[in-house]
Amino acid sequence: MKQIAIIGTTASGKTALALEIALKRDAIILSLDSLSVYKEIDIASAKPTKEERGEIVHFGIDEVYPNETFDVLEFIECYNKAKTYALENEKNLIIVGGTGFYLKTLIEGISLGITTHEPLDISVVDAYEKLYALDETYMQKIERNDKYRIEKAYNIYKQTGLSPSEYFLKYPKKPFVEDLPIFEITWDVEALRKRIVLRTQQMIQQGLIDEVVFLEKKYSRLPNCMSSIGIIETLEYLDGKISRKQLEEKIIINTAQLAKRQRTFNKSQFGNKQIKNILNSLNSDILKTF
Repeated sequence: MKQIAIIGTTASGKTALALEIALKRDAIILSLDSLSVYKEIDIASAKPTKEERGEIVHFGIDEVYPNETFDVLEFIECYNKAKTYALENEKNLIIVGGTGFYLKTLIEGISLGITTHEPLDISVVDAYEKLYALDETYMQKIERNDKYRIEKAYNIYKQTGLSPSEYFLKYPKKPFVEDLPIFEITWDVEALRKRIVLRTQQMIQQGLIDEVVFLEKKYSRLPNCMSSIGIIETLEYLDGKISRKQLEEKIIINTAQLAKRQRTFNKSQFGNKQIKNILNSLNSDILKTF
C-alpha cells in the first residue's frame, strides 16, 4: 500500500484532483476536512457528492451528526480504519483536505496520556500565569491569548499532575505515518479569489440557505459546526442582519481569510511538501510518486 497527502487552501481543487488520482491508482480517500465529517452538512462543507465519489471508498466524510463530537482522536480512528481497509483490499490511500492540523497530528503523533478535554475552571489569564510559573520553558512557546493551547496545557496539569514538559517527556508523541509524500496545490491570490467567488455563488445557488434552515431547525445553533464559514453568515442573513448580496460578500471575505491562514499554516508546518500551482503538472508529479 502506498500513501500520499494532497493539501491546499479551500477552493484550490484538492477534491477533484484526489478523485482523479484515486481512479488512476486504485486508491481510497481519507478526507482532511473538519466540516465534511458531519452528515447533512453537504453544501456548506463543499464535500464531494455521492455521484462525484462514485465507486471510490471515502473515510472522514459523513462520520457523525452535527450534534455529535468529532476531534483529532476521532480523526486518528478514521485514519486507522482507512489504512486497515486499504491494506485488506490492496488499495492505495490518498489523504486530502484543508485541515492541516489533522495531517500534522498524523505525521507528528499525539500524546495519549489524557483522555478528556475539560473547559477551564479559571480564567485564561490565570491559567497562563499558573502554568508559566510551573513550566516557564514550555509556556514561553504559547501566546497569552492562545486559549486552545492554554486549555490543553492546563488539562495536562489538572489530569496528570505533571507540567507540560514533564508530561511530554513521559508520554512522547509517536507518529502514525512516516515518510508521507505531501503535495500542495497553490494559486496566486487573485486566481484563488476568483475560485472562491465562483464556489460561493454555486453554494448559494445549490441551496445553502435551505440547508442552514434545515440544520438550525434540527440541531439549533449550539453545535460548534454551526459557527462554520457559510453557516454563520447564512444565520445572519436569516436574522435579517445582512442582505443576500452581503451574505455572498461575507462568505467570500471570510473564506479568503481562511485560505490565508491555511497557507500560513502549511508553509510553517510542512517543510517537505512539493509545491506546484498547475494541476496537470502536479498530477504528473503525483503519478510518478504514487
